[in-house]
Amino acid sequence: MSLRYLTAGETHGPQLTAIIEGLPSNLQLDFEELNFQLHRRQKGHGRGRRMQIEKDTANIVGGVRHGKTTGAPVALIVANNDWKHWTSVMNIEPIEGGDEEKRRVHRPRPGHADLNGGLKYNLKDLRNVLERSSARETAARVAVGAVARQFLSAFGIKVAGQVIRIGEIEAPANNLPIDDLIRITEESSVRVVDKETEEKMTAYIDEIKAEGDSIGGIVECIVEGVPIGLGSHVQYDRKLDGRIAQAVVSINAFKGCEIGIGFEAGSIKGSQVHDEILYTAERGYHRASNRLGGFEGGMTNGEPIVVRGVMKPIPTLYKPLQSVDIDTREAFTAQVERSDSCAVPAASVVMEHVVAWEVAKAFLEKFGGDSMEEIRANYNNYLAQLEQY
Repeated sequence: MSLRYLTAGETHGPQLTAIIEGLPSNLQLDFEELNFQLHRRQKGHGRGRRMQIEKDTANIVGGVRHGKTTGAPVALIVANNDWKHWTSVMNIEPIEGGDEEKRRVHRPRPGHADLNGGLKYNLKDLRNVLERSSARETAARVAVGAVARQFLSAFGIKVAGQVIRIGEIEAPANNLPIDDLIRITEESSVRVVDKETEEKMTAYIDEIKAEGDSIGGIVECIVEGVPIGLGSHVQYDRKLDGRIAQAVVSINAFKGCEIGIGFEAGSIKGSQVHDEILYTAERGYHRASNRLGGFEGGMTNGEPIVVRGVMKPIPTLYKPLQSVDIDTREAFTAQVERSDSCAVPAASVVMEHVVAWEVAKAFLEKFGGDSMEEIRANYNNYLAQLEQY
């Protein structure tokens, strides 16, 4: 069975719900670690007031017993603490007038799903669109990815993330060991290694916020310890780098993805792009460099996976852009919903978890079994096969 998940819930509804199907039995879950990953998503300089309201925790309500998965679907709930202020507006029961009418959204915000969703689903209250299209849904995706991350950890695979750029400020390159990268970026309010860059970025975000504007950036995810051969060259939809790229661009406000040196490969010679193949008794087949970000032919090549994603500035602005009222079709300034001035550090955490999910899914496709013990036996047999090749 393929690993998959669904999420449900609205940004101001009672909860977000996720159901994971396809996890093996006997995966030991660390609940504190799961909630730590959710907490990481809420951190970062530039976050809005919503992060002061919500203290996200995942409540597992199915598929786990005595700390281990059973092989059944795993159900997760992340409560919305702000729900108490929206019980009338977001009530599932029919109501007339009152808060429902007051909170009706009829002026779509540029850059959001508001107008497209309203037209597509024939909804005259655009709140029905923005409530689901909100980035609040990424809390459920992080919870799901955190489970996948623990699965990968059981096989020695580590996931890290960092911010590469916020607006016009770029962090200097580093080549830190992954454990150091995880530790140092976790101590940074903008998830960078360099302290001088952190100070510049935080000051820049404050400047942007004072202008009533928002700013985006570029984030990077690194996955280390991945075996050779995840993904496949034989069909377009089995190429793991392609699946990761789709997952990254599916994150709210993400508009692009690159693997390894990415778009730089279009401006330099082939001899400066491709990674030479080496062999040693200690490491077996490996590459002299990692410009291709751990992929060749849609498959992992044993080098760390390196993925970058670009996040546009959040479109909800406190100096709103012009829009059109869907009731009168007259020009108005777009309605303002509570928002962040910069969510790039949080987006780095989200990207870690969508990438972790895709890697875990590919890992299970390659070494599938119904229990952790069966998967581990399949994995060890494959590693022995690689050594003999």
